[in-house]
Amino acid sequence: MRSPRVLALLAASLALPALALAGPAGAGPADASPSPSVEAPAPYDATIRITAHGIPHITASDWGSLGYGSGYATASSSICNLADTVLTARGQRSRYLGGEERYRDGVSLDATNLQVDAFVTDLHNRKVVETLLASPAGPTTRARAMVKGYTAGINRWLRENEITDPACRDEDWIKPDATELDLWYGVYMANLIASSGNFLKEIVEADPPTLDDPGLPDLGIDLPLPTTKEEVAAYAKQVDKQALLESFGQDDDFGSNATAIGGDKSSTGRGLLLGNPHFPWVGRYKFTQQHLTIPGRYDVAGASLIGSPVVNIGWNKDVAWSHTVSTAYRFTPYEYLTVGPGPLYLTASGLLRKAERRFVDVQVKQADGSLATVREDLWRTPQGYVIDSPSQFMGWSPLSFWAIRDANAEHLRTIDTFLAMGEATSSRDLLAKQDAGGGMPWVNTTAADRRGEVLYADHSVVPHVTNAMANRCLTPVGLLLKTVAGLPGLNGLLADGLCRWGTDADAQRAGILGPAKLPAVVRRDWVMNANDSYWTPNDKVRLEGYATIIGCEKCARTMRTRMVQQYVVDRLAVGKETPATLRGHEFENRVRAAEVMRAGGKLDEVCARTGETEACAVLKAWDGHSDTTSVGTHLFEAFVERAPTGTNLWSVPFDPKDPLNTPRGLKTGTAVVKAMQEAIDAVRDAGVPFDAAWGTLQVAGDRGAPPLPISGGNGDLAGNANAVASRNPASNTDRYKPISYGSSHIQAVSYLADGSVDARTLLTYSQYEDPASPWSWDQTKLYSQEQWVRFPWTSAQIDAALVRTVSLAGS
Repeated sequence: MRSPRVLALLAASLALPALALAGPAGAGPADASPSPSVEAPAPYDATIRITAHGIPHITASDWGSLGYGSGYATASSSICNLADTVLTARGQRSRYLGGEERYRDGVSLDATNLQVDAFVTDLHNRKVVETLLASPAGPTTRARAMVKGYTAGINRWLRENEITDPACRDEDWIKPDATELDLWYGVYMANLIASSGNFLKEIVEADPPTLDDPGLPDLGIDLPLPTTKEEVAAYAKQVDKQALLESFGQDDDFGSNATAIGGDKSSTGRGLLLGNPHFPWVGRYKFTQQHLTIPGRYDVAGASLIGSPVVNIGWNKDVAWSHTVSTAYRFTPYEYLTVGPGPLYLTASGLLRKAERRFVDVQVKQADGSLATVREDLWRTPQGYVIDSPSQFMGWSPLSFWAIRDANAEHLRTIDTFLAMGEATSSRDLLAKQDAGGGMPWVNTTAADRRGEVLYADHSVVPHVTNAMANRCLTPVGLLLKTVAGLPGLNGLLADGLCRWGTDADAQRAGILGPAKLPAVVRRDWVMNANDSYWTPNDKVRLEGYATIIGCEKCARTMRTRMVQQYVVDRLAVGKETPATLRGHEFENRVRAAEVMRAGGKLDEVCARTGETEACAVLKAWDGHSDTTSVGTHLFEAFVERAPTGTNLWSVPFDPKDPLNTPRGLKTGTAVVKAMQEAIDAVRDAGVPFDAAWGTLQVAGDRGAPPLPISGGNGDLAGNANAVASRNPASNTDRYKPISYGSSHIQAVSYLADGSVDARTLLTYSQYEDPASPWSWDQTKLYSQEQWVRFPWTSAQIDAALVRTVSLAGS
């Protein structure tokens, strides 16, 4: 008898005619090395004026030359990161660094070099980027010119300079041979960090089930996978929701804050912006500051992810913007009903199809320095790569397998989108240009303009999966994924028909939601986002009625969101936001969870029940902040990181009518007291005094930085807006909490009453990566001291802060 899961999948599908056998042959390996360019080198002409802190201001008369100057300047400050990005984009990490060494990009990828190379090599074999470059989903001429110039600038720097950074100065594989194709593959991989990047290991390691590995979840849930809606409800109650969300790249500390104050609530009558992306301090995805100018045509400044020739977060004379990671999914998994425990699957057309098995050959450096060829295989359906992930309920089982369709794998529009945003004349124009670009990969946008209008929008790349289509196409396990994590798991039998992604006339391309189906609001009071869904852009406005694949509505907010909003609410209760008060929120360092838990003396009551009088005296006297001088912050962080959640922690549950003030009312029962005891024990076991100042414990942990005291702390649980974390720190690992993640390129941009722009910035880990550079930790020191850089914006300001000028002409 056919199993209930098979019957459930069939019941959700069309009636099938007699089956015929069909399936594409697997593809063989191909060389992932860059092809030499046959074009004559283009002539470039750019001027780089470098101001204090190593900030480059690049001027050119054409897009290629602007990219040329940007590439040269970025190579000057970050050559090891750039070279590593190129190596990854070529699929050659194993060739030079060994196959078993791990590659951690600091965001989503944590895999062996061999796994990364196998995935990237298959992209090359399939000529994914080359195909996109020639398609309507590819870049414009000016974006291609910038990328080409950027790689030429990198190569020129390498020809003219000796690498001094110890991280890569002895690597003989770094040569002045970067190509524009290398960079486009790097851009493409960056697009995937919130989608396929989360599944890279599961893609490369996917294999049909065996008796030893049947592809079934082993999560301690004493129930078979569900086959009916009723079974889904029961099963979902036993799933660790937090763990599942984190495995999908949701609900972790990869995020940001942004607040925009409109003219009605600002002292200038114009827009004010405070943006603080929380990104890695080490690894691939670091920011670099730059100012790009084509006189009379283009003038924008801010920060770019290393490897991007355009400004990603920044401002011009009319509008400033920042980004926060969105809750929307960029992909959908499709479940395919198999015929036997292998790659044959059913289709609605009446055919049996076979998942395509693709082989890749990777050159791997051996212990003796020799090279060996290692063959890996990957599997694909027309929708995308097959994954094998039992822990996410998407294992390759004897009954079905799953493949991922990735919306960000279907375009190369990111550079164009950011490039056009730099030309925007207002918040509304910024959004219009973003929509026309169609390449905002995985972030919300918050903006403020000189007219006094502010914008919040999640107009990122989202699969066109409406609620109606999702409900029509969910398989039983797909419904489980949607119930627990908001991710619709769709029926692969109908992937080319009823369950194919839809199309909107106002979208840049087929398969993604158009602007009319995405949330946005333009106002004159204020808006914000701190990585919760679009639902609450301020304390009064509610955006509702959107597809659940974008995010949740009427759902609880994190303590970080509540803190970011509370800063504005509290300020507006006494007066308008000024440029000084708005940027002051960055270092106010209030801890919202502590404020809520202390109500009614509940936090002290919980601590007192442990009998730990010394620790509790410190916690009671604590100032409730995460300043470097605060005493007791570490005890509170240790507690909230161990505390139960939901109704086990709060006596007043979340109320969608009062999302900023609920849940609240700390419980004082056994489970909460137990968490407090465990926190105190953990601090004691770490050898840390209870009365230690926060700045002696939490210090800079990026490469080359001394142990500078760092303020801020845990974001979502504790409620720090100035969120920082310790993730694989590169230095000062003997300290309690060396920081390697969090507040990064912070910008406070104000449009003043007289029409001028006041820009204050901080790059928390500083502009130059080489520890020997005077610009390696100078801004980190400013961040430690809670000071700002006055970013030179006008020509007069640049001249006043000028350190040196580099004139570049040639190729």
